[in-house]
Amino acid sequence: MEDRIKVRSKDIEVYYRQFQALYGVNMDIREHMVTALIGPSGCGKSTFLRTLNRLNELIEGTTIKGQVYIDAQPIYERDVDVVALRKKVGMVFQKPSVFPMSIYDNVAYGPKIHGIKSGSKLDEIVEKSLQAANLWNEVGDRLYSSAARLSGGQQQRLVIARVLAVEPQVILMDEPASALDPISTARLEELITELKKAYTIVIVTHNLQQAARVSDYTGFFLNGHLIEFNRTDEMFVNPRDKRTEDYITGRFG
Repeated sequence: MEDRIKVRSKDIEVYYRQFQALYGVNMDIREHMVTALIGPSGCGKSTFLRTLNRLNELIEGTTIKGQVYIDAQPIYERDVDVVALRKKVGMVFQKPSVFPMSIYDNVAYGPKIHGIKSGSKLDEIVEKSLQAANLWNEVGDRLYSSAARLSGGQQQRLVIARVLAVEPQVILMDEPASALDPISTARLEELITELKKAYTIVIVTHNLQQAARVSDYTGFFLNGHLIEFNRTDEMFVNPRDKRTEDYITGRFG
């Protein structure tokens, strides 16, 4: 059976004022799979990730050309509700950005903004989201303590729980493990593998071993161009492009 395309980018170009950051990127991102974006610093990975929920628009002087489709619906149209889009396409950043409030309130924040007032419903969402982020067993007995007291790895899983609480369909992760120790990183990778059963995940990573471990598909970016996109196992064993091979084998990057 053909894998279903969840997100499709068509001829995406991004300019930061005069600087062109992306050149005509076409990519099909499959549902319930992990797609990794790799490449050296400044190659366009994070810029591309941010085109998938229109976060680049928050950067002054940005121009975006081309189109992104989610479930075959174009997201770069004037009548698209960007708040609803970002609810559907959640984002986890490099540094865990917990809110200065309790663990419970961090997770309940999004549902409250989207109009859920019932205490019992919020309790249910908080527990379910923390369970899904593999954090409930560690924090379930101290939900009203400060989120800032959690370890770095726990904070990153709390951020993921916060994203899950608004029921997204796609989760974007920008170097989610770069600030974590090896044990927390391993836990996060296990979580990503678990989450793809219910969500479509796109992850930017500098760590090639991580891309090999967690992703089904990989896109290699260089100087704003998508050089190669293929199943991860194929790309890492038999890259089609010499530049991909040079990057994967550590000749540059």
